[in-house]
Amino acid sequence: MKLATLDDGTRDGQLAVVSRDLKTAHIADGIASSLRAALDDWAFIAPQLDGLYRQLNEGKVRRAFDFDPARCMAPLPRASGRVVGAAWLHHHELERRAAGAELPAAWRESPMMRQAASDGFLGPRQDLVLAREEWGIDFGAELALVSGDVAQGATVDAAHGQIRLLLLGNDITLRNLVADELATGFGLLHATPVTAFAPVAVTPDELGEAWRGGKAALPLRLVWNGNPVGTLETGEDMAFNFPQLLAALAGSRHVTAGTIVSGGVVSNRATRRHTPGYASIAAQRWQEIIDGGEAVTQFMRIGDTVRIEMLDENGKSLFGAIEQTLKTA
Repeated sequence: MKLATLDDGTRDGQLAVVSRDLKTAHIADGIASSLRAALDDWAFIAPQLDGLYRQLNEGKVRRAFDFDPARCMAPLPRASGRVVGAAWLHHHELERRAAGAELPAAWRESPMMRQAASDGFLGPRQDLVLAREEWGIDFGAELALVSGDVAQGATVDAAHGQIRLLLLGNDITLRNLVADELATGFGLLHATPVTAFAPVAVTPDELGEAWRGGKAALPLRLVWNGNPVGTLETGEDMAFNFPQLLAALAGSRHVTAGTIVSGGVVSNRATRRHTPGYASIAAQRWQEIIDGGEAVTQFMRIGDTVRIEMLDENGKSLFGAIEQTLKTA
């Protein structure tokens, strides 16, 4: 099923069920007041939401209305917690190679993860409001899961069963602040100020045969200022699948329902048949340094637009699109 959160002026918004084709929706407040509430009692709430979803797709519900992504908050406007993993290692290999180094072997043995802000996210049409271009403003297309409760030490199979929803995100990084923050030895904070999510969250079964091996084997498209810059395959070059990421997070802790776990920026290796482009500007700049010794592509400027979208097996939008404009504070 597909779920969205409509902006009603509250922190957690109003839960809605959205049709598979993203054309219609129905308020679900008679079932759960918000997605946070639904996740807290998923075993009881999810079947009711799924029943409404089926009726909506069959045109059998009254008071359905046209779905408007501009009315949406992030599907989960605030989360119990959030971590960003390094699943697409090619992204990090490029960074190391551009600096004349190699990716440490430990990165290939188990998922690297960092904690990230979870107190509030942008909706799919909200502007990116940042004060200074010189911060090196970079978009970053990511896939993420929303978890149920996962016990400490859970197996990968157990973690797989607790993947409630999938999200498509745009994780903004201020690249020119990264080095100074990392130099403190205390991790990133100011360099990762905001993340936006596509209009709907989807249950893994919505991917059909494309959900296999704990991965989403579907195309991801990025358009920057009207120009296509990336067509990536999210099922390829993913070193750790989503169940592995969730199990790794649960290695030493209980994971609370409503936690978001991102796989990090999607990145594919080029092949003879396919040049994937990029899902973040930094990846393109690192490739330019590797190839020619100098980064040419500039980071985002005020007024720039970015569109991020994933297509299902029929070529239709799966999550709806993220469409944002960079504006000055």
